[in-house]
Amino acid sequence: MSSSHAGAPLTAEAAREEWALARDAADPLAWCRAEFELPTTVEGTVQVYFCGNSLGLMPKAARANVLAELDDWARLGVLGHLEAKTPWYSYHERLREPLARVVGARSDEVVAMNSLTVNLHLMLATFYRPVPGREKIVMEQGAFPSDRYAVTSHLRTRGLDPARSLLLAHPRPGEAILRTEDLESLLLERGREIALLLLPGVHFVTGQLIDMGRVALAAREAGVVVGYDLAHAAGNVALKLHDWNVDFAVWCSYKYLNGGPGAVGGCFVHQRHGRDGTLPRYAGWWGNDPETRFQMHRNPEFIPVEGADGWQLSNPPILAMAPLLAALDLFERSGMPALRAKSEQLTGYLEFLLTRLPAGRLELITPRDPGSRGCQLSIRVPDAALDLFDTLQSRGFLGDFREPDVIRFAPAPLYNTFHEVWRLGQALEQQLRSG
Repeated sequence: MSSSHAGAPLTAEAAREEWALARDAADPLAWCRAEFELPTTVEGTVQVYFCGNSLGLMPKAARANVLAELDDWARLGVLGHLEAKTPWYSYHERLREPLARVVGARSDEVVAMNSLTVNLHLMLATFYRPVPGREKIVMEQGAFPSDRYAVTSHLRTRGLDPARSLLLAHPRPGEAILRTEDLESLLLERGREIALLLLPGVHFVTGQLIDMGRVALAAREAGVVVGYDLAHAAGNVALKLHDWNVDFAVWCSYKYLNGGPGAVGGCFVHQRHGRDGTLPRYAGWWGNDPETRFQMHRNPEFIPVEGADGWQLSNPPILAMAPLLAALDLFERSGMPALRAKSEQLTGYLEFLLTRLPAGRLELITPRDPGSRGCQLSIRVPDAALDLFDTLQSRGFLGDFREPDVIRFAPAPLYNTFHEVWRLGQALEQQLRSG
C-alpha cells in the first residue's frame, strides 16, 4: 500500500524524526494544541492521545465558560434566564451558527439538544412512516449498538418483527467496508420495500467515510427517507447535509467536537421538513413557538416553531452546553477546510509509517483512499491486539481497543502533531519487532 502527504507521495525522508518536527514547525494550525488541556501519564509526562474518536480533549476555555454560568446562577438565580451574561433562555441559539457550519447546513436546520440516541428516537418517530409492503429499515451490519437498539425498538412498537423488517447491508466476503455501488444496488433493487435508510457518516470500527451525498441521492430516487448518524463524522470530515438533501441526521458532541463527557448532542432536519408543522413528532414545551412558550396553561396546543428547533423537548442544559460553546469557537477560528486538510496529512503520515512495519503482523482495515476515511485508522492485530494495546498504553500512547482484535488510532488535527504520529510509529515498530 502507498501513502501520500498533501497529494505528494511520501519518501523515506519522512520516516525521520526531523521531518516530523519540521512539519509541526510549519503547521498553520499549531496554535490550536495550546488551547487544550493535555492528559498526562502517572509519571507526569504528556500522554500521546489518539482517542479523540471516543472522547475529545478539554478546551481550556471550557472551565471559564462553566464557571461563568455557575457564577450567574449564584448571583441571579432564576433571573439568569434573561439577565445572565449569556441568557439561558436563548443559550442554545449561540451554538446554532457554528454547528451549521460544521455539518454543512443552514442555521435553522440544526439544534443542539439531548443526546444522540434520544435525538435518533425523535427522528424515527417523525420520519419512519411504514406502510404495508414498505416497512423495512436499512442499516449496516455491525452498526453501533445504540443505533440498532433504537431502530429495533421502533420496529417492535409498530408491531413489526426486526427479523423481517430490518435489512442489513454487508461488506462483500473477505472485505471490511461497504461499497457505495452495493448500497446503490440495494436501493435500486429493493427500494420499494424500504421506508428508511440509516447509516453512519463514518463507521466507528473501520473508520470508513460513507459517500453520504451519493447514497442520499440513490435513496431519494428510490423514495427512501435517509438519515445519518454523524457521531464519528461531525467535526471530523467535510459535511454538506443541506446540499445532499439528507432528511435528518444526529450526532454526539463529545468526540471530535470536544464538548465534554456526555455533551449535549446535535440534530439536523432538512429545511423542507422543518417548515412542515404538520409532521408527526414527540412534542415538548421548548419546541413550541417561543412567542407563546411561556403562556403555559393558557397555551394547551403545541405549535412547533419552524426549523429543527421544533423538535426540542425541554429547556437547554446550560452547564452541558458551555464546554461545547468553547469547543465550537475553536472550529470557528480554525475552519473545517483547514482542519480537514491537516487531518488528511496526519492520517496519511500514520499510514505511511504503518507500511514500514514488519510485514504480516497487522492489517489496516480502514480505506486507503483519503477521501473515504476520516482521521481514524483501524488496525487488526490477530491474536495480539489487546497485548499490544496494553503495552502501548503503559508507554503513554492511548488509542482505543475494540473486540476482538482491532486497535483504533485517531490523530485529531486540533491537538495532535506529526511528531506524536512519528513517536507512535516508532513504538509500534519496536513492539512488533520484539514480538
